[in-house]
Amino acid sequence: MLNNKPLFRVGIGYDVHQLINTDDANEQFITICGVKIHHNKKINAHSDGDLGIHVLTDAILGCIGCGSIGQHFPNTNPKLYKINSSIFLLEAQKKAKDKGYIISNIDIIIICQQPKIMPYALQMKKYLANLLKIDLNAINIKAVTTEKLGFIGKEKGIAAQAIVGCTLIT
Repeated sequence: MLNNKPLFRVGIGYDVHQLINTDDANEQFITICGVKIHHNKKINAHSDGDLGIHVLTDAILGCIGCGSIGQHFPNTNPKLYKINSSIFLLEAQKKAKDKGYIISNIDIIIICQQPKIMPYALQMKKYLANLLKIDLNAINIKAVTTEKLGFIGKEKGIAAQAIVGCTLIT
């Protein structure tokens, strides 16, 4: 503890989105952690549907005790329709800094049957490191399938989880 603040805090984020078919070639992609990935389905979402950024935003907000992404950026707000989710992430990072914390590490897991995520993991890490101005080695991205079980395994949805560590600025 320093000045009645913990030196290190941890937060968790979770998100899930429906995947829907699209015949529109301009919509045949999903965005995860700022990276567009070609796919025959699209994410059904109010914002840009970047669930990697959503879970990271949620984890940072939880880490500093500031609620959830839904409280700060509700999907009922028409101003947030199709907005770039990176705006949410930068706002969460600013809130952390305002409370005296910096992001020390990030671990994200993407849960989907398709598309395969790992070929894009380094690009995602680079995007996040550049956006957040943190070291590339402070970010980990991994992916798993559900072995074709449940709505994710049937390719009706995609999910993600993140854990974030924040360190007190001294």
